[in-house]
Order: sequence, then C-alpha cells, then structure tokens
Amino acid sequence: MEKIKDFKDLIVWQKSMDLVEEVYRLVKNLPKEELYSLSDQIKRSAISIPSNIAEGQGRKSAREFIRFLRIARASKAELETQLLLCVRINYLNTSDIDRAIDLIQEIGKMLNSLQKSLLLKC
Repeated sequence: MEKIKDFKDLIVWQKSMDLVEEVYRLVKNLPKEELYSLSDQIKRSAISIPSNIAEGQGRKSAREFIRFLRIARASKAELETQLLLCVRINYLNTSDIDRAIDLIQEIGKMLNSLQKSLLLKC
C-alpha cells in the first residue's frame, strides 16, 4: 500500500469535502428559524467529517488516525440522522437529500476500509 503524504490525497477526504458542499447547498432550503439550530448543527456535523480525517492523518500514527476515523464515522451518522429528520419534519424532500445520502454511504464504506487497512499496521 502506498504511503499517503497528505490528507488531501485521500479520496475519502475529497468525497467528504464534496459532502460539505452539498450540505451547505441543502441548508439554504431550511426555514430561517432553523438558521442557528438545526442548520448550524447539520453544517457542524458535515464539517467534522473531513476535519477529523485530516487531523487523524496529520497525527502520523495509525492508532491516532483510527481514533479520528471513528469520530468522523460518528459525525457521518449524526449528519445522516439530521438530514433524515429534515425529511420527517417536511423541511426537505427525500429527493433533496439523495445525493448527500449517497455520499454519506460511500464515505462510510471508505472510512471502514481505511480503518481496516490501518488496523493491519497496528
């Protein structure tokens, strides 16, 4: 396996940045009264995913990287829950969040694969 020199080289980081962009597009459709509550929480959850991937990779330790990947995976689950909640309370339609959900699922698989490969190094 090739050594990753920079977090920006990780496809999972790149995809999670795409997800952040998609989330910012989605929250523009939420009611203004949600600006400082649900909207803000959704953005924080999304931002947490690539941020934790980057921080973990920057630690230069497989064990530390795994710990941050777990945090990223938890933020991914939090974000998915918040988007599904937006559909349940009729702020968004299922079709609105389809791209984000697809990215979330893809990122989840990538995080699992990366974690497994790092576990082999421990």
